[in-house]
Amino acid sequence: MNCGGRAEIAFSTTIRVYFQDTDAGEVVYHGAYLNFFERARTEWLRHLGFEQPQLMRRFGVMFIVRSLEVKYMRPARLDDLVDVSVEVSRMGRAQVTLAQEVRNKNESLVRANVNLACVSTGEFRPQPLPEEIGAAFSGTAGTTTNKRNAKQ
Repeated sequence: MNCGGRAEIAFSTTIRVYFQDTDAGEVVYHGAYLNFFERARTEWLRHLGFEQPQLMRRFGVMFIVRSLEVKYMRPARLDDLVDVSVEVSRMGRAQVTLAQEVRNKNESLVRANVNLACVSTGEFRPQPLPEEIGAAFSGTAGTTTNKRNAKQ
């Protein structure tokens, strides 16, 4: 990933496959991967210093899935420990596209491109990414404030 020439920003979390995630053959049901991706995005936000309720209270925004493209290559199975990654691939004014992947050991199982829209909590209207959040997503947190202070 490269966000406009900035360094790579990636995050990964480990998730165990539970019985509830599988079908009768103990293979992860295709829809369960969307839950894995959601959990990883939530943990990624926490890692960046943002909790979902904080986004709503402090910034008055939330992220909703605008579009999703998923490619299934190999199945995960009951009791597997899978790594689910999140990586920013594109950022717009009011949206961000994430590359997400589920891996078991070094094997890629599922890949997704997830486009999230930043919307107001009250009316669900598109909102520009708050500066602090955009800086964290692009890996430039702290530099925006320093540049602004240098101009004053």
